[in-house]
Amino acid sequence: MTYVAASAARAQLFTLTNAQGMRVTISERGAALVSWWTPDRYGRMADILLGYPDDDQYRHNRSYFGAIIGRWANRIARGRFQLDGRTVQADVNDRGNHLHGGDAGFHAAHWEGEMAHGGLTLSYVSPDGQGGFPGNVAVQVFYQLDDDGSLSIEYQATSDAPTPLNLTSHPCFNLNGGSGDVGDHMLQIAADYFLEIDPAGIPVGRTAVGGTAFDFRQPAAIGPRLRWPDAQVRLAGGFDHCYCLDEPEPREAWRLRNVARVVDPGSGRQLHVATTEAGLQFYTGNGLEGVRGRNREPYARHDGFCLEAGAYPDQLNGQHAANVILRPGQVYTQTTVYRVSLQA
Repeated sequence: MTYVAASAARAQLFTLTNAQGMRVTISERGAALVSWWTPDRYGRMADILLGYPDDDQYRHNRSYFGAIIGRWANRIARGRFQLDGRTVQADVNDRGNHLHGGDAGFHAAHWEGEMAHGGLTLSYVSPDGQGGFPGNVAVQVFYQLDDDGSLSIEYQATSDAPTPLNLTSHPCFNLNGGSGDVGDHMLQIAADYFLEIDPAGIPVGRTAVGGTAFDFRQPAAIGPRLRWPDAQVRLAGGFDHCYCLDEPEPREAWRLRNVARVVDPGSGRQLHVATTEAGLQFYTGNGLEGVRGRNREPYARHDGFCLEAGAYPDQLNGQHAANVILRPGQVYTQTTVYRVSLQA
């Protein structure tokens, strides 16, 4: 594994490489994964991440391409929750709810990068009150690219006051290299349940995947499922739902386990996802229509997909709220690994 650094406006870019010739470029802007060049079955290199052409777009990153999301990944109903007997109001930025840390979330922040210990560490301190959340939170994210194609993302955070914390990475993948939608990608998710949502994307109940468009326990093409006569798919304009992974207790005992696999039959590329987290948000790029990407050409709906590991959306207002409160003296940790290889 080697790495190089290059300046990009005021945000530095870092590139990790491995023995397969893979190149992963990461920006200090939002600690974002900017590109991931990897070979197909014929040895042809392509970038499997969607993204913007320059740093100016990453300053706002309204599509959250590749960014680290915080303080709260996904949604909080009305941006409101109880913390130690008081009501906290977080920023509201999505249909009357809080989404992805608000407009001034981690995705828009400038992180400090340092290459060491065989990878890249990016650090950020979120000040008390940012996004409406209490406490000063110090966060570090460590990226490492191994020769087997595994990109590990290790998170660590501390706070000087009780505060919710739910972090994720938001890469938007297209394993065929970005030419066309992801309808022919074959997806498998190791989950028996998902969270149904209301029109604003807030969970309303836990539902078994059996007999629904959401059953990916066996590999299935994404495209046909987008066309199923399923009320939840119609509601979101595709998939934008959290899958319920197993939840061992206590949180400190959570282990890294394989939870999803995606194969692109055309290129032969496959993506494996492993995580320590309880939830996996599957998103099919329902809001990509017209977003200008790499070559300043607009993306179309379903040109990419995301598999975002973290806590459940709106978990702060559910029965497992205590699991997502970080208190002084505690250390938040999480590990998610995206591994790209070729189908045998």
